[in-house]
Parts: sequence; structure tokens; C-alpha cells
Amino acid sequence: MLEIQNTLVSLDLIERFFCCDLDKCLGECCIEGDAGAPITEDERRQIEAILPEIFDDLSPAAQREIRENGVAYIDQEGDLVTSIIDGRNCVFTCFEPGGMCHCAIERAYRQGRINFYKPISCHLYPVRLKEYADFTAVNLHRWKICRCAEALGRKLGLRAYQFLKEPLIRRFGQQWYDELSQTAEEYLRQYPDGITPN
Repeated sequence: MLEIQNTLVSLDLIERFFCCDLDKCLGECCIEGDAGAPITEDERRQIEAILPEIFDDLSPAAQREIRENGVAYIDQEGDLVTSIIDGRNCVFTCFEPGGMCHCAIERAYRQGRINFYKPISCHLYPVRLKEYADFTAVNLHRWKICRCAEALGRKLGLRAYQFLKEPLIRRFGQQWYDELSQTAEEYLRQYPDGITPN
């Protein structure tokens, strides 16, 4: 682990190569799993505020779920997460021809229709955060559906922390990211293969 300000960062974020390969995975992280995307109470309020703008973009099943149960719920681990349908799909997932899925919130943002990008947990993925009293743990979630992203990252020579620069700055700030980047470069000069001595 690396200590960056008030965070502990997993070495996986530095050592692992990563670059989303949507042509191969088709955005499967939006539809796989047994719970929705983690969100904060503030993000729930923001989603509820922009809901009228994106509601017509959602599937009939997603619209019905939101009408009946809202945009979020508390999962089995006690976390607030986005609502899902069919036990897996985030209600904000939309599909394009060929099976590619995308986030209705992000699409509306990119079209200039709303000013909320998407939940930070989605923007950060595959990084997962765990909040503790004195620090935040920054971990890299490894999942079989992201093997193509690891392969593409290796091909491009792109480390996970580099690929995730924008969301990491969004969450922790430019100064934090600059410190992380400098620490990562020093670490990789010392351990270019990502192997530390026992």
C-alpha cells in the first residue's frame, strides 16, 4: 500500500495495466453483479433532480422499477446503490444495436442536457473505495470481465492509475493525483516489474 495524503492506495493501482476495451466487453460492468452501483446520498439527490431529463431514455422495466422503488436502495451490505432490474442490470443502462450498453446519465451529460456526469463509483471503476474513520482505502477490483481491459492496458503500456486520471482527480483533487503519480513513477523505477522484495 502507498500512503497518499489521507488515503491508502493499493499497489495494484500502480502495478496493473488497464484500459477499458468496450468493443470487447460491451460495458458488461453496468449489467453484471448482484447489486447496483454504490452512490452517496448527495448523488441520489442529484440523480433524482435530473431524472425528468433522462426518464424517457430508460427501458420500460427501468421506468417501472424507479416508479415503484426509486432510483436507489440499500443492498445486503448496507450500502446505498442504484436500483437494478432482472437482479443485475442498473436501471440507467441503455443498449445500442449489437449489445453495447451505455449509461443514460453519462450520455445525457455528454449531450449537454444535464450537469451531473455519473456516480463517482462508476467513473472510478475498477477502483473501489472503502471509507474508514481516519483514511480512505483505494483498491483495484479485479474481475474476469475486465481481462480484456488488462490486456489492452498492457499493450498500450497504460497503468490503471494513468487510465483513471480524470476520475481520480474528480474524487481526490489535482494535488493528490500529482503526488500519486510522482510516487508511482518512483516506485516503478525501483520495481519496474511491480515486484517488491519480501
